[in-house]
Amino acid sequence: MWIPARDEALVFLKSHLTTTNLVRHCIATEAIMRALARRFGEDEHLWGITGLFHDLDLDLVDGDMTRHGLRTVEILRKEGYPEEGLAAILAHNGDVLNVPVETRFDKALLAAETTTGLVVATTLVYQSKKIADVKVKSVRKRMKEPRFAAGVDRSKMMLCEDIDIPLPEFLELSVDAMREVAEEIAL
Repeated sequence: MWIPARDEALVFLKSHLTTTNLVRHCIATEAIMRALARRFGEDEHLWGITGLFHDLDLDLVDGDMTRHGLRTVEILRKEGYPEEGLAAILAHNGDVLNVPVETRFDKALLAAETTTGLVVATTLVYQSKKIADVKVKSVRKRMKEPRFAAGVDRSKMMLCEDIDIPLPEFLELSVDAMREVAEEIAL
């Protein structure tokens, strides 16, 4: 079984994914997934690295969402990455791939990776553009505005409640986790 150390995983990610904002999104997702793993007593390293790798193939599939996730799984399976991580990666694009989102891991990844977009968008409307200044109540308020960060699917964020984390707590966990990597995600 291959779960690379964080530094090695980041190098691996960047060897496949070169778009700066996508790399930052993956780092933010990793941070939230690590926080969720700690909360649930799950394998923090597996959950975190899965969050880091979830969009590994986006540059490779050139916008073809019917291949997104499949290519990542193909790459990671050759390396010996754990099947439960691969299943969560497929499930995060399950609406396109017709893969059900079933496990806590699946739901956590989908909610986490979706939430990063709303948190980043909220941060960018602050004058400072620093996540340190973001208040969770601002993220909650923006979530209720359908035209704000319109590409963020709020229903996917709400999967947090399917894994027994009320939305306010999930948003707080997410913002706090992203603050921990603020420098890496340039916020």
